[in-house]
Amino acid sequence: MREYSGRRLLSSGRQHGGRRRAAAFAVGVAVVGMTTGLAAPSGAFAAARPDAAQQGLDALVRDDGMPAALATTVDRAGRTRTYTAGVGDLATGSKVPRDGQVRIGSNTKTFTAVVVLQLVGEGRVGLDATVETYLPGLVRGDGIDGRRITVRQLLQHTSGLPEYEGDVDGAILQQRYLEPRDVLDIALRHKADFAPGTNWAYSSTNYVLAGLIVQKVTGRPLAEEMDRRIIKRIGLSHTYFPAPGDRTIREPHPKGYRQDTAGAPLRDVTDIDPSSAWAAGQMISTNSDLNRFFTALLAGGLLQPAQLAEMRTTVPIGDTGAGYGLGIISRPLSCGGEYWGHGGDIPGYETRGGATDGGRAVNVAVTSIPADAAGTRHIESVVDAALCR
Repeated sequence: MREYSGRRLLSSGRQHGGRRRAAAFAVGVAVVGMTTGLAAPSGAFAAARPDAAQQGLDALVRDDGMPAALATTVDRAGRTRTYTAGVGDLATGSKVPRDGQVRIGSNTKTFTAVVVLQLVGEGRVGLDATVETYLPGLVRGDGIDGRRITVRQLLQHTSGLPEYEGDVDGAILQQRYLEPRDVLDIALRHKADFAPGTNWAYSSTNYVLAGLIVQKVTGRPLAEEMDRRIIKRIGLSHTYFPAPGDRTIREPHPKGYRQDTAGAPLRDVTDIDPSSAWAAGQMISTNSDLNRFFTALLAGGLLQPAQLAEMRTTVPIGDTGAGYGLGIISRPLSCGGEYWGHGGDIPGYETRGGATDGGRAVNVAVTSIPADAAGTRHIESVVDAALCR
């Protein structure tokens, strides 16, 4: 679920719960590349001159040991291309479904932030109101007081709230269902990281509280509000928030894998209970739907201008050149400019990507969390190369 450790640019650059596992697994399979929206080039030409996205996916499978890699790109003219590499199922060797569904981890945070900011635009939530205003008496702990933490600080990870993921790593793989309040209780056992507003540190606990605020203010489940306010509004036909107890992925998808210890075989973790991720990382989508979402968001299709401007006001993420806004991240491009997105991971899947103000968009997914920070940087390099081509 996590996107950044605060020291390096990665989504949980570690396995869920803060423990990354080695994923050096040589996949001896043919690489499959596909395109949509354009006529496919001849086999000889494609083999001789694959473009940046296909080359990047090939390398993720060949060099980083990813069982599968998927990407969807949108160029300045609005043309879409879809790519795959590797295999969708290691047991059968089946092809990777084109634009298959994956668990999108912390990209969910951007959806949650959009709903909160829509409520801000409606005058129902105040960005600088305290958590106590909406959840009285709920947030108390060692150095933690909901009367001192604002909604803005939740969305921007400047609240100082401690992370809970390391304590639920086993739950998500053992198919244990956790209510949001259960997750919050786990987080509040820990001491605050810092006083609110004095620093920045990524913590999914912030978004559990943001989701609870949405439910308190609207009187409706978070999943229903996301569906009504975002998914149906902009036509994300392959995106959904799994219902309680739903451990499957509905549509065609590549299987997700995890390596528990160095040297151990990859095991199938496709079907899990994602409830502990909730507002911070529970959703399922496709690369093409994520492109549509981030493009619509930047174009003003989901937020009023004032709230979009607030969302895009960032704080630095260390010395990386990236900045964290309200549930969205700006990253510099090697060719100049920047793109906006989030990224995320959850056992079995890691996603990276985003969109530019000029309408370009790229999202990449792989079917195992990379073994180290370098692996995540390789995925981000594919995004950069595809956006800059």
